[in-house]
Amino acid sequence: MKRIAALFMVMTFSLGSAVNIFAQNSAEIVMTIGSPVMTVNGNEQNIDDSNTSPVIIDNRTLLPIRALIEAFGGAVDFNSNDKTVTLTYNNNVIQLQINSTTAYVNETEKELDTAPVILNGRTMLPVRFIADNFGLSTSWDADTKTVTVSDNITENDNTVVTTKQGKLQGTYNDGVYRYLGVPYATAEEKFVQASPVEPWEGIRTAYEYGNISPQAAILGIGESDAGEGTDNNCQNLNIWTPAINDGEKRPVMVWLHGGGFSTGSANEEGYDGTELSKYGDVVVVGVNHRLNVFGHLDLTAYGEKYKNSDNIGMTDIVMALQWIHDNIAQFGGDPDNVTLFGQSGGGAKVLAMMTTPEASGLFHKGIVQSGATENMGVNFLSKDISLELGALTVEKLGLTEDTIDEIQDISNEEIMDASAEAQQEIAEKYSIPVSVGEGYALEWEPVIDGDFLPENPVTEDGFAAAGRNIPLLIGSNLNEWTHIMSSTAHPDMTDEQKSLYEAAYPNEDPDAAEYVDTLIRLPMLKIMSHKADQDGAPVYAYVFTKQVGDMGSYHGAEIPYIFRNTDDDPELTDTMSLIWVNFARYGTPSAEGLPEWEPYNRETGATMILDDQSSLVYNHDKELIASMAPDYDY
Repeated sequence: MKRIAALFMVMTFSLGSAVNIFAQNSAEIVMTIGSPVMTVNGNEQNIDDSNTSPVIIDNRTLLPIRALIEAFGGAVDFNSNDKTVTLTYNNNVIQLQINSTTAYVNETEKELDTAPVILNGRTMLPVRFIADNFGLSTSWDADTKTVTVSDNITENDNTVVTTKQGKLQGTYNDGVYRYLGVPYATAEEKFVQASPVEPWEGIRTAYEYGNISPQAAILGIGESDAGEGTDNNCQNLNIWTPAINDGEKRPVMVWLHGGGFSTGSANEEGYDGTELSKYGDVVVVGVNHRLNVFGHLDLTAYGEKYKNSDNIGMTDIVMALQWIHDNIAQFGGDPDNVTLFGQSGGGAKVLAMMTTPEASGLFHKGIVQSGATENMGVNFLSKDISLELGALTVEKLGLTEDTIDEIQDISNEEIMDASAEAQQEIAEKYSIPVSVGEGYALEWEPVIDGDFLPENPVTEDGFAAAGRNIPLLIGSNLNEWTHIMSSTAHPDMTDEQKSLYEAAYPNEDPDAAEYVDTLIRLPMLKIMSHKADQDGAPVYAYVFTKQVGDMGSYHGAEIPYIFRNTDDDPELTDTMSLIWVNFARYGTPSAEGLPEWEPYNRETGATMILDDQSSLVYNHDKELIASMAPDYDY
């Protein structure tokens, strides 16, 4: 069965009455486009007495919903007056309204991607939304044009997992169990250490993504958003695994999302771990945590209550890792083989975890994908600037040391506006250059406080002590931001530099030399070199050069290949995902067809070029870097 890709696959039912021909719950129902016959647990039945059959209209699959829901022992009610549909199944109630994208699940408001509509006397409803909220799984076979819907709760296929906090029920789709929005901690107050989750009675469902942190702009891109779906209490995980409760010890791959430390979430479609989990026989976990001002506003000068407020978003990640350590075995994972991997800001988060002693023993390998700039990843924010930023924000909010707790009652939007003003004033006061582009800017990031983060990831003579025994796979992309932000490109390259580029990357178009990245390549070189100098666990280096459309090997171009969420290049997808999986499993990156991957050190500069034709090279761009950044010391 191939995974259903359509986001707006829909179900239909007749507005008139239907015959309830099923007396008990069914485990699996199969319907075929154009056929009035459905299969219930292998037994053929007519869908209804009107020869209703599923159809495809405008690439949307329409299923007769009444027969389907009632086949599982549920109920369907249509109110013709206000045109609302009420679905009831397994003590859960979903209410939808024709032409409205607002739905209610157990009286909680939710947003639909596609509004229900009436077409030819039939009401079309979003099947994926309904299936997820009822704990049903769906799969689509494009060859036979059949849709399979299963309730997942059978003797051989039970999705209930017992954690230390209580029982969780997820969903099962295409060979992968999925648990979304799993709470690992609870943050009842802003800027304060989260608390462990209180145990619950009964079975808690994990069908939907949880809240994410309020979002803030980064590098002048995007806007602040503290609206629906965002919350300070956003400490939750998404888990994908091939099997549960089987005693196997699969590698655990924990994804830390990008967006600097200001924006993004683990809920993004491109971070769906289904295909990676299935292909690699690994447990994939995505982490949501506090970001921007809510993750890093320094209120440590205002009392013990706000200890670690400057790094509170990072303490969330540590709590997530502790939860994973305590519970992941029930999801088929090995708590003693956990790999952190992240891109951009997510890579910098990996570096932060390699720097804090608080995370020691909770993970065992790290992967940093384009994960640093000079002032975010190589170094983090100094404590003195952090304290000044916190004090100025408090002042702008009209608070004092005596009234600081009133910050809990101030709206998220107000806090974000005040802190953004304070950031810009501090940036201009100290002439802090923006990472990309021109001007001054101060971004949210971890703080070197001498305690939670005792030192920067890159030290004068090596690398943070806490990361000494953590093997590291690290690299960047050939073009990164150069096709996106012209200020990062090099239109004035000399002929000599163009020749050095051609020598460094002989398989690339020499006319595209000006788009070679140095913004991220330089700090990546510094990090890998200092980590190698530490003479601890090995470092493995790469440069991803695959040209993807007009933006080349852009910032984040490797992600779809690693997660296997692309049909662009199946062979490269297999190579990239297997490299990441094998590094997580064995601590050494490898894949079929690749040469043996030697560890990086300053002398050899061993680096794997990852592309349709991958190769191991030595100091391949050393002369190019020396020419383009002669004053850069790494």
